[in-house]
Amino acid sequence: MLPVVIVAGLHRDARRAVVRRLLREVPGAVALHHDLSAAPGGTVRRTLADGTGLTDSGETPLVNDCACCALREDLVPELERLADGGLCRLAVVELWDSVEPRSMAEVVAAHGHGRFELVGVTCAVDPALVLPCMGNGDDLAEAGLAAAPGDQRVVADTFARQLEYPPVLVLADGSEESTPGTDAAGGADAAGTDVLTGPDPADLELLTQLHPTARRIPVTDPGLVAALTAGFDPAAAAARQHPACALLPQEADAHGVTTHVWRARRPFHPARLHEALEDLACAAARSRGRFWLANRPDTLLSWDAAGGALCVDNLGPWLAALPDAARDMVPAERLAAAALDWDPEVGDRGQLLAFVSPELDVDGVTELLDSCLLTDGEYAAGPEAWRRLDSAFDELLDPAVP
Repeated sequence: MLPVVIVAGLHRDARRAVVRRLLREVPGAVALHHDLSAAPGGTVRRTLADGTGLTDSGETPLVNDCACCALREDLVPELERLADGGLCRLAVVELWDSVEPRSMAEVVAAHGHGRFELVGVTCAVDPALVLPCMGNGDDLAEAGLAAAPGDQRVVADTFARQLEYPPVLVLADGSEESTPGTDAAGGADAAGTDVLTGPDPADLELLTQLHPTARRIPVTDPGLVAALTAGFDPAAAAARQHPACALLPQEADAHGVTTHVWRARRPFHPARLHEALEDLACAAARSRGRFWLANRPDTLLSWDAAGGALCVDNLGPWLAALPDAARDMVPAERLAAAALDWDPEVGDRGQLLAFVSPELDVDGVTELLDSCLLTDGEYAAGPEAWRRLDSAFDELLDPAVP
């Protein structure tokens, strides 16, 4: 089968450096890239390149007014064509700037049918740009990076999902400065200028704390090709991002960067938490996890914040709220995670939020979160009384249907 590697990332120069390295190192490697910058005009431009430069190009129309949908529709036939041709030894799928790797990885993994196989997914990262990207609350549309007219994502949360999904991160080594206009699909190499200093330790520490389980490898590392073609499990990658079973960052403090993991067993008072949302969303460069509202005692809620933008989502019931027979349908990863954190009174219900940031005010975050929990008297009133508390989250979790 034709091996396929996906290279993602908002850091365009770092991403292109990874693609160029793979094209140079693997004979018969081909880079496939869909440029979504022309999507407002109704088309997506596709390019193919090898180690010598551009070999083919074409256009595909938008699907459902969505550039990412067009990418998905065009990607599989192109990979099939490369596989059937018999000359390609490695297909490198370079995703456009704001395309998130998970959806593309799952498409490739599901449609290989013995002709091609997803063997690696990576995000290319410039350590010096991690904090600026993670703190950027601009809409993608404002930055010229929207993948569809209705794309409402922001730069920070898009970058966070790109960064936290792959098991391998490739780091720009900081020894070259890219020349504007370098071909995205493996054209002329960027001119390089040697510098005497490597990445700032604080930048590397932030990257480490944001995704501590990832393997981080420089783009110049001799083992790069082996690291990116070692195999990839989409189910395991998805589980790592699911708030119910994710291995969230652990407590850390180094080079001015801090990770604070806050836990509690009693639920939040919905009105007090709602009032504190803005301050909590802006308290750290990145925060994520799961939480429990008193007036929704059976509902697992996700917390996902970056760049001051916060997304909360209903992920269905806690395991403790399910009948025993229904637990047989729950993925093994979630069962294992719940078993490790099971409480005899409330089961897997609880608060688990991780805050990662330079200059994090740990005491302030802890005090604010603690103040949002039910008081002793409120907790003692029990679930029936909790359900009657202020429903401040209804507009976020139960949007009105037009």
